[in-house]
Amino acid sequence: MSKTENGELLVASSPHLWAGVSTARIMRDVLISLAPAALGAVCFFGWRAALIIALSMGAAALTEWGCMRLMGKPSTLGDGSALVTGLLLALTLPPASPVWLPVVGAAFAIAVVKVAFGGLGHNFVNPALAARAFLLAAFPAAMTTWTSPFDAVTTATPLAVLPSPFDPEVLAGPLPSYRDLFLGTVGGSLGETSAVLLLIGAAYLLARRIIDWRIPAGFLGTLALLSWILGGQGGLFTGDPLYHVLAGGAILGAFFMATDYVTGPITPKGRWVFAVGCGLITVLIRLYGGYPEGVLFAILLMNVVTPLIDRFIVPAPFGGVKGRA
Repeated sequence: MSKTENGELLVASSPHLWAGVSTARIMRDVLISLAPAALGAVCFFGWRAALIIALSMGAAALTEWGCMRLMGKPSTLGDGSALVTGLLLALTLPPASPVWLPVVGAAFAIAVVKVAFGGLGHNFVNPALAARAFLLAAFPAAMTTWTSPFDAVTTATPLAVLPSPFDPEVLAGPLPSYRDLFLGTVGGSLGETSAVLLLIGAAYLLARRIIDWRIPAGFLGTLALLSWILGGQGGLFTGDPLYHVLAGGAILGAFFMATDYVTGPITPKGRWVFAVGCGLITVLIRLYGGYPEGVLFAILLMNVVTPLIDRFIVPAPFGGVKGRA
C-alpha cells in the first residue's frame, strides 16, 4: 500500500506482506542466504565464478536502472530485487560460461520477464529461471559445458551420469559419492554443487521466516519419494532418493526459487499442490525426458499454473463456507 501525490491510498497486487517486513529486508536476507553458495562457487571454480557473479548482478542492476530511466519512473534498485535475480541467475550458470552469457541472461530476466510485465510483483514466472531457459534454448552449447571443481577439466554433471531407466546398464561415468555431493566437489552449475552450503542458507531463510517450509518440504519430499519408487535399476522401489535430492539443482530450486512470493500460490494448501507438482515434473523429466535436469522446467511450469491453483484452492471466509473464487 502506498500514497499518491493527492494522499490517496493505492493497494498493490498480492501477495500482501506485513508492513514490518519490507521488500528491501527480504531481498537482503535472500542475498545473505545465498552468500555461502556464492563464496563456495568461487572456492570451487576460481576467479571466473566471481566474474560471472559480478557480471550477472551488475547487468541486472544496470538493466533495471536503464529501464526505469527510459520509462521516466523512479529507480527501484533500492529494493534489491535486481541483485537477487542477478545472483540467482549466476548460480544456475556453468562455470565455463563465456563472459557475455550472464550479461545477456540478466538483461533478459529484468527487461523482458520483470519490467515488461509491470515490474516486481507482476511477473508471472521466476525471472532468473526464465532467463536460464532462454539461454539454454538460444545458446545450448555454452549452457551445457561443465567443468570439475579446482582443475577446470570438462566433466559430466551428477545427473548426466545416471543410467537411463530404458537402458539401466549404461553409465555415462562413475557416480559421485554422497560426500562429494554434500560438499560440492562435483561438476555442475556454480551454485548447485554443494548441498551443505545451500542448506546453511536455507536454514537462515527459515529461521528468519522469509520462506514457507511447505514448498521445499513438498518439493523435495515428492522428489525423494518418486525417485525411490521409479528411479531404480532393479524395478520399483529400488531408486536412490538421497542422490536425487543432493544432485543437480533440487535444493537450490526448492529453497530459493520455488519459494518466490510473486510466482507461487498464496494459500498453504495451494503451496502444497505447487510443491508436489514441482517434485513430480522434476522426476518425470529426470527419468524419462531428454534433459537430465528437470528443476528449471518444473518450477516454470508450476509458475504458469499458479493462477489456477489460487483460483480453485481458496480458504473459507471467516464464518462462511469454502468455495471456488
